Amino acid sequence: MSAGTSLVPLLLMIAATAGRESPPVTFHRDVSRIVYSSCVPCHVEGGAAPFPLVTYADVRRRAKEIAVVTGRRSMPPWKPEPGYGEFGGNRRLADEEIETIRRWVEAGAPEGDERDRPEPPRLDRDGWRHGRPDLVLEMPETFTVPAEGRELYRCFVLPAALAGDRFVTAVEIRPSCPRVVHHVLVCVDPTGDARGKDDAEPGAGYSRLGGLGFFPTDILGGYAPGGLSQPLPEGVARLLPAGSDLVLLTHFVPTGKPELERTRVGVHFSKSKPEKFVGSVGMRTKGIDIPAGVKAYRAAASTTVPADADAIGIVPHAHYLCREMNVSATLPTGERLPLLKILDWDFSWQEQYRYAKPVRLPRGTRIDMEFIYDNSADNPRNPNHPPARVEWGPLSTNEMANVLVEVVPVDPKDGPLFDRHGKRDDPAGRF
Repeated sequence: MSAGTSLVPLLLMIAATAGRESPPVTFHRDVSRIVYSSCVPCHVEGGAAPFPLVTYADVRRRAKEIAVVTGRRSMPPWKPEPGYGEFGGNRRLADEEIETIRRWVEAGAPEGDERDRPEPPRLDRDGWRHGRPDLVLEMPETFTVPAEGRELYRCFVLPAALAGDRFVTAVEIRPSCPRVVHHVLVCVDPTGDARGKDDAEPGAGYSRLGGLGFFPTDILGGYAPGGLSQPLPEGVARLLPAGSDLVLLTHFVPTGKPELERTRVGVHFSKSKPEKFVGSVGMRTKGIDIPAGVKAYRAAASTTVPADADAIGIVPHAHYLCREMNVSATLPTGERLPLLKILDWDFSWQEQYRYAKPVRLPRGTRIDMEFIYDNSADNPRNPNHPPARVEWGPLSTNEMANVLVEVVPVDPKDGPLFDRHGKRDDPAGRF
């Protein structure tokens, strides 16, 4: 066959496709799939974001803005760097998805045929992400956050009144006024100590600065700006002992006007006793003292895994000045595993990251964390103008350096080792 003859099929194919154009990008066929998977988790009524992006009208109204923020990758917020731990719930958009949104906006944001639309995410009628909880608790009284003054910590007791032990698989925390809530920790008190402190102080809850006033048996979950609750893996749970109270440790930041807050907590239980329970490996440093103007202040800490375990999640925490986070594990063989890397930490978007697959950490594994802080005028998130010296402390204008690695012991009998390891000090100081 001659070279000219071999080109005939190719030329015929080019002629047949000449003049054809890709079908126009529409909301229902193309954009809705991206929005439902990566935007709706926050942009829903009662969600962490300030407006919903569920319907075509919702998205069309903000189409140009969406194209801008996705194009510069500031939305959807997803901080972990690719290749440094693989996480479930990854909202990072692919280049092709960003291009699809850009083309849709340039075309005038057409709606398209509604029959092409995938099924929207389903929420419980009351907005619970994981379906109707088995137990819903609410602060007994509404707390009024004053308009002015310093940040404040306050604890609120939620009696669970459970006759028997229960096994918790997920916790959803829903502040009624998220703009005034810096963070919430849900702690377990089987002793009644917190209830006594609450009774001794007038008004809703009792006041504490960065602590609980008692030592909890566990932390069931937490809420922070941008953080989305995730259920534990199948067959894994946390114990909620019979008769325990839940205690909310809430950090409030005044907004300039009085705010009313009455947090609800939804608790999901396992239908049967699980085989595995969650422990934790935590590390932090209080030795933070950042001079004004320093651009790359380093804070580091290490810890050792006391028994074979599978890491299922990781929770980093710092405040406004932190820019970079690096967490890695060095196995007893010398092999190094990256657990998390963030190059643009944002205090407004904190998450509890869950690994897509458990990461085996043999006994003796060393976990290292290193955080880098920028206390210069070049840091747009620096709360001080001009920059000022910043030390460790519980207020958001202080700084922290904490990492909590959620683990499941390979041998359930090793669970107490991780309970002691992860709870060596007051957990309120971790956030």
